[in-house]
Amino acid sequence: MAELEGRVAIVTGSSSGIGEAVARRLSAAGAQVVVNSATSVAAGEDISQSLPGESIYVQADISDQDQGRALVDATLDRFGQLDVLVNNAGWTTQVAHEDLDALTDEIFRRTFEVNVFGTWWLTKSAMPHLRKSPDGNVVMVTSIAGVRPIGSSIAYSMSKAALNQLTVLLAKSCGPVRVNAVAPGLVATPWTSDWEGMHKHVSDTAPLGRSATPDDIAHSVIALATNAYTTGEVMVVDGGLSQVI
Repeated sequence: MAELEGRVAIVTGSSSGIGEAVARRLSAAGAQVVVNSATSVAAGEDISQSLPGESIYVQADISDQDQGRALVDATLDRFGQLDVLVNNAGWTTQVAHEDLDALTDEIFRRTFEVNVFGTWWLTKSAMPHLRKSPDGNVVMVTSIAGVRPIGSSIAYSMSKAALNQLTVLLAKSCGPVRVNAVAPGLVATPWTSDWEGMHKHVSDTAPLGRSATPDDIAHSVIALATNAYTTGEVMVVDGGLSQVI
């Protein structure tokens, strides 16, 4: 029997990159998977249809509270339960940390609307249903920018630090639902495909000599989702980069 057979998982932001890799690993482990994206509908539908197990695609922008609720409702309407929530959806844009004026209010608000408010609203909506599961759990995809003074912008770093703290607070307050986080370093995804300078810096600096792949991060997400006695952990997965910066 597959390790996650009979379980239902939502993976936000799963039309590409880390989220896609997580959805594929969950499905391979036996879970029924809800693929989600805010805009990339065709890509999300294609991924859902290509998974080995039962899956649906639901379009929803988690920064809109009503759409987040509708995502949970669609999951329950189709599968009747929710066991795993992977909060992967996020937003960022590169802004030099020293250029305070370039970090506009619009960028700041959008970063927090998706990364913090949307994640909070969706997790809050999902929690009553996760409590009914024999091993309900949440995995946040955060960043080493939440634990070190780095990242694509100050707002992004702040938002990921907030999610790391939210992880431990929810783990303390919402047991037996488990809440953990994976904090990646730089990951080679379509989103970062034109960040050549940053990828070179990681390759030259990190002890493991490369940026992460989406599957590197997905492997850690699955490890936390399936370890029934782990909660409140923020697992740094960065090839050792945070040890040397």
